Amino acid sequence: MDMDKRSMIGLFLILALFIVWQQVVAPSAEELEAQQRTQDSLAQVELMASQETDASADADSDEMTTLSDSARLARFGGTYGPFATALGGEERTVTLENDLMTVDFSTKGGKVAQVRLKEYQKMVEDEKGEIITSPLFLLDDERNRFEYLLPVSSVPSGGVNTGDLNFTATVEGQSVVFRAPVSTGGYFEQRYTLNDGTYLMDYDLRMEGLNNILTAGAEVIKLNWTNHLEKIEKNASYEANLSTVYYKPLDDDTDHCSCTGSDEEIVDGERLKWVANTQQFFTSALFSDNGFSEGKLETITVDVETSEDLKVLNTQLSVPFNRSASENIGMSFYVGPNEFDRMRAIGHDFSDVIPYGRSIFGAINRWIIRPIFDFLDNFVGNKGIAILLLTLLVKLMVYPLTYKMLVSNTKMQVLKPEIAKLKNKHGEDKQALQMETMKMYQEYGASPLGGCLPMVLQMPIWFALYRFFPAAITFRQESFLWATDLSSYDTFMKLPFSIPLGFGDHLSLFALLWAVTTLIYAFYNSRHMDFSAQPAMKYMQYLMPVMFLGFFNSFAAGLTCYLLFSNLFNIGQTIVTKEFIIDKDKLLTKLQANKKKPKKSGGFTARLQEALAEQQRQADKKGKKK
Repeated sequence: MDMDKRSMIGLFLILALFIVWQQVVAPSAEELEAQQRTQDSLAQVELMASQETDASADADSDEMTTLSDSARLARFGGTYGPFATALGGEERTVTLENDLMTVDFSTKGGKVAQVRLKEYQKMVEDEKGEIITSPLFLLDDERNRFEYLLPVSSVPSGGVNTGDLNFTATVEGQSVVFRAPVSTGGYFEQRYTLNDGTYLMDYDLRMEGLNNILTAGAEVIKLNWTNHLEKIEKNASYEANLSTVYYKPLDDDTDHCSCTGSDEEIVDGERLKWVANTQQFFTSALFSDNGFSEGKLETITVDVETSEDLKVLNTQLSVPFNRSASENIGMSFYVGPNEFDRMRAIGHDFSDVIPYGRSIFGAINRWIIRPIFDFLDNFVGNKGIAILLLTLLVKLMVYPLTYKMLVSNTKMQVLKPEIAKLKNKHGEDKQALQMETMKMYQEYGASPLGGCLPMVLQMPIWFALYRFFPAAITFRQESFLWATDLSSYDTFMKLPFSIPLGFGDHLSLFALLWAVTTLIYAFYNSRHMDFSAQPAMKYMQYLMPVMFLGFFNSFAAGLTCYLLFSNLFNIGQTIVTKEFIIDKDKLLTKLQANKKKPKKSGGFTARLQEALAEQQRQADKKGKKK
């Protein structure tokens, strides 16, 4: 019996044993029914326990509401100390608004309950691919926490959590004051003030008569801030990769936690000016007038496909105080869009939260591309046309480099007959052919890599634009042609399934047209190129656009629109330059004149030629040994 038959019989026996094993060990119908009854019983027990806990909590809440201050102090003083008097009353919502936002505050903890941004909308895509818009809220998750741990030595836990306290609220014009009184006559107070024309709220803490209540030797108040970020953009996966915690040390550069994975940063030994919970286009940030003394910053990633959250951000800060009888701590709260000019006006490098990129790429975006695009947008009043003009402007700026690249390519084209002669001379000896080809290039003053340097010099602009379009809020929910949102992918066709590796369940027409025009451009450029030395390159130039189609399919439509316009300009520039500007006969005459000139030793081509010659000598030695 041969190997193939034995293998087939072995596989058949393994499959048969697997089926028999499933039948033997699988639970019977009665066992399955019993297991289900057990699970149902456990679920019922958990539900009853949960209901009892909720009922107990409601009873405690009702009790605190009806008790007098002295009774609450007697009932809860062991847990909350002198702050037990701040446990009563019903939770209320207080609303302030200006021309840009509406802010709801909760008396429970005296915190921001939600912020509605009047000039912005939330846009999501349903399962059918239809766009659904709704009012945009930030900080509106009930699981969010914004609470201080006051060091109080008279309570067993060593501290009182302000999130448990029900503050009294007093509205004074555009301000609201939340006050938690203590039994000794002092109070802990939070004051929020809105101002027209800005998303920046004044936020002040005031402690009156607490110096004898707070633990001796305590110098900081701990602030715990937990923010469950909501998905507010169409492409949640991309939004998650641009969402994290940023922070600014007083005497150092802005830094941030990882954007793509769970991360934790501990800042100790230096003060923080601000901490920001940043999403793709919106930020909630807390500023301190005197700085936070230390901080622990954490990002927790989730599966955006199954989780209701986009990401969870945790911040623990130490707020220093002087232990005086009357203490005032100045802070500010920013809840709004990532608008560069607005954030830059606030100062303290706050605009660094906009993910334009770092080093040279970020600088190009902030100080070159952004102001140029803003000028073009204000001039034409259409984001898509502005992208077209930006593409044209970039192409004109780099045209001197493009021209050098096209001249180098044309040199290779006019020298093709000379290369054909070398092929006939050396036949299948590829190493000898390469060495003679490099020698010929040196004689004529040409270089096969002459077109690479201009491309390398343009790369900083390409990488900068790659970061610019998804980060600039100016493209958010702006439509152009068939795209409904230039900050997210355009949907030409909705697929009934999702393709992995980032392709998604849609087809982007901008990305598809970019791939098609790239193939056309590659075909035009390769008509006169010689791929005999590297035949794989002939197919790679056609394979790469197809591969990158999957990469660009879920990118911002503004970026793929730019890439499409760039390809169209490339094709036009190449045809006009090669067919009407570069004179091939004059170029050939110049190359032939170069051949007659004495050559200087050295240079990259000479070094490459020497390397090939050394490789040929090593190959000859090996051949002789055999």
